[in-house]
Amino acid sequence: MSGNVPPTGFSRERGRGGYLHPVTSPSSPLPVHPAAHRPGTDDPDWTAMARVLVVRPDNVGDVIMTVPALRALRAAAPRARLDLLASPAGAAAAPLIPELDDVVVASVSWQRLPGVGVAEDPDPDAELVATLAARDYDAAVVLTSFSQSPWPAAALCRRAGIGVRVGTSKEFGGDALTHWVPAPPDAGHQVDRALEVLAAVGVPSRGTDLAVTVPAPTSGPPAGRYVVVAPGASCSSRRWSPERFATTGRGLAERGWTVVVTGTAKEADLVERAAAGVPDAVTMIGELDLGGLAALVAGADAVVVNNSGGAHLADAVGTPVVELFAGTEEVGQYAPRTVPAEVLTRSVSCSPCRQLVCPFDQECLDIAPQRVVDAVVRVAAVPSA
Repeated sequence: MSGNVPPTGFSRERGRGGYLHPVTSPSSPLPVHPAAHRPGTDDPDWTAMARVLVVRPDNVGDVIMTVPALRALRAAAPRARLDLLASPAGAAAAPLIPELDDVVVASVSWQRLPGVGVAEDPDPDAELVATLAARDYDAAVVLTSFSQSPWPAAALCRRAGIGVRVGTSKEFGGDALTHWVPAPPDAGHQVDRALEVLAAVGVPSRGTDLAVTVPAPTSGPPAGRYVVVAPGASCSSRRWSPERFATTGRGLAERGWTVVVTGTAKEADLVERAAAGVPDAVTMIGELDLGGLAALVAGADAVVVNNSGGAHLADAVGTPVVELFAGTEEVGQYAPRTVPAEVLTRSVSCSPCRQLVCPFDQECLDIAPQRVVDAVVRVAAVPSA
C-alpha cells in the first residue's frame, strides 16, 4: 500500500500527519474508550446537588468565557451553591458574574511555569485540598482549553472528596474523572468547548452570549463619544506596538472621538506611549478595578485591544471590539462573537506558537494603524467631526 493512501476505514485529518478518525456512517457511531462517559448513561443528578465547583484557574478573559457554562449549570442545578476555583488574576471577574455564589482563589501548581518563583514543595496544593474538602462539594466541573489537561485538577478534587468530577481530554487518565468526556475538536471556540462538555453530562446550553453585570461607575465617563484603547496583554508576544496604538489614537481623534487609554499600574509605560501625541487623550493608569473598567467600556463606542481580557470584557458588556490578534493562539478559539467585532492579524507559518516572548519580529501583528481606524469606523457609528 502506498504511504500516501490512508488505510481502509480511516481518514487523514487535513493538514496533519496521522490517521486519526475512524470513518463511520450515522448508524455507526465512533467507537469510544471503555472509560469514556456516554451521554445519557449515569449522568449526574444536578437537581439534587447542594454545592458545585467550577475549576478555571486562568486569566480574566478565560473566566469571562465561562459565563455561558455557568449560566447553564445554574439552570441545571437550581438548588446548588455555585463556586469558582480561580487564579488571583481570574478571580477579579467573579464579582461581575451573577451566576456565582463564591470564589476560591488559588495559584494552582499545574498552572505555574516550572521554577518561576516557587520553592520546591512536595505537596504544593495541600492547603487547597483542605479548603475544598471543608466546603463539601458534590461535584466539580473542570474546564480547560484544548492544550490543557484536566487530570491534575481532577486528582486534586478526588483528594478533596468531591464525588462527581467532570472534564474533557484527548487522553485517558484513569479514574480521576468520574465523567471523562472525549475532547471536542481543538479548533472549537472556548465557549462552545465548555458547553459541549456540559451537554455530554446532561446540562443543556442556555445560549452562547457573554454577559456580565456592569457596576455603577465610580467616576463619570469622558464627555461625548469615546473609544477605549487598552495596549496591555498578559505577555509581550501578544502586544501590538504602543507607537502604532498612538498613531491609531490620532486617527480616531481626527474622526471626532475622545481616546481613553487605559491600563494597570504595571502598564504605565505602555499607556503613556500609546497616548503620546493623541489630541485630548485621557489616560487612566491603575485607576480602575475590573468593575470600573467594565463600566468605562460599556459606555464606549468601541474598544481597541490586544488578544486579552479586555476583548472578552467588551464582548460581555455589549461594546464593539477591534482586536489585534497575535499568532500565539488560534483566532477561532477566542474571537468575540456577541458584539460587532473585527479581529486583525496576519497569517504566519509559526502560528500558533504559544510563546510568551516572540523570537522573531511579530510579523503576525504587522498591522497598519489605518486598518485599525477603518475597522473602528465599521464596527461603531462614526461621530460627527
